[in-house]
Amino acid sequence: MTTGQGVSDAAVIEQSRQEPGAFAALYERHAPHISRYVARRLGDDVADDVTAETFYRAFEKRRLYDLGRPDARPWLYGIAANVMAQHHRRETRMLRAFARSGADPVAQTYGGQMDGADDRLTATGLHRPLAAALAGLSRAHREVLLLIAWADLSYEEAAEALGISVGTVRSRLHRARKKVRAALGDADPMFVADEG
Repeated sequence: MTTGQGVSDAAVIEQSRQEPGAFAALYERHAPHISRYVARRLGDDVADDVTAETFYRAFEKRRLYDLGRPDARPWLYGIAANVMAQHHRRETRMLRAFARSGADPVAQTYGGQMDGADDRLTATGLHRPLAAALAGLSRAHREVLLLIAWADLSYEEAAEALGISVGTVRSRLHRARKKVRAALGDADPMFVADEG
């Protein structure tokens, strides 16, 4: 078995159970996305460490992975969420500082190479109020919102990542969006996926 692009994540993980080096293919596929997500939430200075810890934990738990799930992204984002939970206070402080200063350290780090949602937020001037609104959310609500908005997970994938039901994802997302919209004066933050 090869670990090329056409091979599912589940097949890579299954192979890695016998050949541990095969797990590197999973890292190569997903580490850049996990790292960018972590950097967006916690800052570039801890992104490498959190990403490394995420994949270390994934490697250690690979025998528990449900091979019936071909895509490991939700599993990896769930592990990343658990690692990032240790940095919850840091994330809140970073969001509050951004809300006060308006200087987005992540956008500066990536030299303006943010995705379309970030570009739209910049154009509408919503970055500072959005950062303040995100800082005001509970960790559970923020996690659901950002997994869907920034990691681009579906409701089902977010539920899998967090080990909660899809109904709980919908409920938390609805509450988080309501709070964010209220904080933005009912402006559309333009970065969240459509409900439904």
